[in-house]
Amino acid sequence: MSLGTDKKREVISKHARSETDTGSPEVQIAVLTANILALQNHFDEHKKDHHSRQGLIRMVNKRRKLLDYLKKNDLKKYSAILKELNLRK
Repeated sequence: MSLGTDKKREVISKHARSETDTGSPEVQIAVLTANILALQNHFDEHKKDHHSRQGLIRMVNKRRKLLDYLKKNDLKKYSAILKELNLRK
């Protein structure tokens, strides 16, 4: 279960630094957050889908690492992305 291309394009365009930016930490965090939310809704219906749950845990860990990197290098962008995506920390 992943995002559709339209939804992914929308998320990327909202958080990108420039038109061609797809790899900045802010974009990666936003895409991972959208994927995580989609998977959480998936688990409401499919409680025994352990294979996808493993992927969810990997995505959460990757997002955590990217947030730590952003916090270390640019505190203003870190706090802005937390507010924008409603993430706790």
